[in-house]
Amino acid sequence: MRVAFIGLGVMGYPMAGFLASNAHEVTVYNRTESQATAWREEYGGEVAATPAVAAANAEIVFSCVGNDDDVRDVLLGPNGVLASIPAGSIMVDHTTASATVAREVAARAEEKSVGFLDAPVSGGQAGAENGQLAVMVGGAPEPFARAVVVMDCYAKAITHVGPVGSGQLAKMVNQICIAGIVQGLAEGLHFAKRAGLDPAIVIESISKGAAQSWQMENRWQTMINDEFEFGFAVDWMRKDLAITLQEASTNGANLEMTILVDQFYAEVQDLGGQRWDTSSLIARLETADQDPE
Repeated sequence: MRVAFIGLGVMGYPMAGFLASNAHEVTVYNRTESQATAWREEYGGEVAATPAVAAANAEIVFSCVGNDDDVRDVLLGPNGVLASIPAGSIMVDHTTASATVAREVAARAEEKSVGFLDAPVSGGQAGAENGQLAVMVGGAPEPFARAVVVMDCYAKAITHVGPVGSGQLAKMVNQICIAGIVQGLAEGLHFAKRAGLDPAIVIESISKGAAQSWQMENRWQTMINDEFEFGFAVDWMRKDLAITLQEASTNGANLEMTILVDQFYAEVQDLGGQRWDTSSLIARLETADQDPE
């Protein structure tokens, strides 16, 4: 297909690469043009000066940007995708954003006979680079059926959750669960060290039972080694949790643990860990150990 990809960050860059590697005709746009140029040198394709130019002849336009304001800018702005995308085409937004902005974009897209799917992803940078993302999708069945075969280029699992906004709501559930799991793992490893246990032996003992998780399998070693300069940044996790807590204030969900872990991530930021991986929750526990007070 003729496709466009808007946003070439740590997620979008490899995702767009998988589209090009699977013989789709890809035009990219990125706010920092040098990143788009580097992508073209690696994968071929075309670089557009604006999202509107990128979308002008596209059958599907994918976007993966930072937050609600970025989504509005690249999709709805005067030089955005909706300014030029042909009727009958589809927009797929992979940004982790609010369900509110997803519904807003969908309404505007419908006015131009353009389909819209909110399709946030899980799997982090490694998942994007290995084409192993999990995608949770909100939108109508018809555009989903057309887009799913293209998204399959970079995904291991694609689930149609429900109408527009459902993908973003499912991603909020994902982040709630991750927050609790990482905090539990951080406390467990911290406890093991204080109890004089070898964390490697403990993990070997418990990782094949009910405590097993992706976080345990992939992060326990780096956590005990105080290695956090990789992965999904604390700043981004706090952005996602803010969206989640705002939604909870509307739907009445009681997210006591999520509120608490969000506060713990604020403490990690105070330690200078804004760009540390989310597994850095253990750092605040270890730092407290060293506090003479």
